[in-house]
Amino acid sequence: METIDWGLVNWSRAQFALTAMYHWLFVPLTLGITFIVAFMESIYVKTGDEQWKKITQFWMKVFGINFAIGVATGIILEFEFGTNWSNYSWFVGDIFGAPLAIEGIMAFFMESTFIAIMFFGWGKVSKKFHLVSTWLVAVGSNLSALWILVANGWMQNPVGMKFNPDTMRNEMVNFWEVLFNPMAVNKFLHTVISSYVVASIFVAGISAWFLLKNREVILAKRSMVVAVVFGLIASLVTIWSGDDSARQVAKYQPMKLAAFEGLYQGDQQAPLIAMGFFGKKEQEGPHHREQFIVQFEIPKALSYLAFLRGDAHVAGIDDLVHGKPSEGIPSYEERINSGKMAIDALAAYKEKKKAGQTEEAEAELKIFEEHFNDFGYGFYYGHNPHELIPNVKMSFYSFHVMVVLGTWFVLLFILLFFQIKKGTIQQKRWLLWATLFTIPLAYLASQAGWIVAEVGRQPWTIQNLMPNIAAVSQIKVQSVQTTFFLFLVIFTGLLIAEIRIMLAAIKKGSDH
Repeated sequence: METIDWGLVNWSRAQFALTAMYHWLFVPLTLGITFIVAFMESIYVKTGDEQWKKITQFWMKVFGINFAIGVATGIILEFEFGTNWSNYSWFVGDIFGAPLAIEGIMAFFMESTFIAIMFFGWGKVSKKFHLVSTWLVAVGSNLSALWILVANGWMQNPVGMKFNPDTMRNEMVNFWEVLFNPMAVNKFLHTVISSYVVASIFVAGISAWFLLKNREVILAKRSMVVAVVFGLIASLVTIWSGDDSARQVAKYQPMKLAAFEGLYQGDQQAPLIAMGFFGKKEQEGPHHREQFIVQFEIPKALSYLAFLRGDAHVAGIDDLVHGKPSEGIPSYEERINSGKMAIDALAAYKEKKKAGQTEEAEAELKIFEEHFNDFGYGFYYGHNPHELIPNVKMSFYSFHVMVVLGTWFVLLFILLFFQIKKGTIQQKRWLLWATLFTIPLAYLASQAGWIVAEVGRQPWTIQNLMPNIAAVSQIKVQSVQTTFFLFLVIFTGLLIAEIRIMLAAIKKGSDH
């Protein structure tokens, strides 16, 4: 049994999570507000109304502040793959590097070129060319997100590749399979469109503040119209993509589905926990099971959500850990033994090939390929299978916070839409205050979504092929701790700086 340095693993995970979560405070606004700005400028170019130009330039300024600070955290995030997760980078560099390289080209060539025109081209280029540049910034920023999310989707469902036993690396054999990976497509749609919701709430909330202060009334009302229409459409599409995401998770990551529903015992007609609270814990050997003290169920809903059939079997945590032969579910112990056979066969293949024993090497390679799908489980040989269970409580609460807030956003946009249509929005002060205070809730929902996606798939860096205990760099834990707190101070400083600069720009309004 190999000793695992859990301190190194957990601090490396914490540092990456810290960087990713700070980075994601900036990204959603960038992805959504670029389209909102492009819509506003399109109206300006079509109507020639100078008020729309002032409105466009105001929100463009807000976008610029957010974008500049977001870039810094994104660069550090990519460097961490090499510093803290070098084994992972080696194992999948030929695949993971391709979308990141394309993203770099998109971000640093396409975006940077047209951002310069967007900010400094007023009066220097034609209206139509400036408008095209603004739209290309919007499209470019979202294409950058596409390639990042393709890489992340591949980690959750590795496809389009083949492992090379001689180089010990996964190599891409089908670029299109990687790009159109069902997990990647769904992750892109759900993540990006939910970011449009965040940006819409941000714009609507700031507009609400202006109306409450009786300032910039024209800017506020017109901005709110664009934000509410865009946000309502985006929120409805987000619900649709989230529904599809649940089916993808059920198919490729059943443990994640079980974790974010707190489902231990699989069920043929599994209910959906609409709301629940954990309390007592039930001991199971050295591990415990979370137990609900309050729960509200919707009968058969989880079975339907996952498989579009009310009588479909949904695997629970116990089914996956201990196995359920009647449903064709192997136990984690079986998968660990299978993975160990793959690891041992790979080592034997390398040894026999080096010794010139070609036939024996080919026989070992065949064994390896038969068990490759369980390769990652082999790193847990000699360990308790319960170590492969993600944090159930965190997954459950994050998922349900995301769903509840997402429902509130739809209701909010509908209320705003009808009040705008009636022309009474400025008189509904309670609704304006609710819109303003929904801004932090939008960011909370966005962060909760990533917690569900990433904590729910633990301990896998690459689903079933590489756990985080094998992916982490073998460096001193003290180095990771030092940089963790260094990044914490730097990122917090950047966040405070952005908030102060942005608040100053908003308070100034559209004045130049």
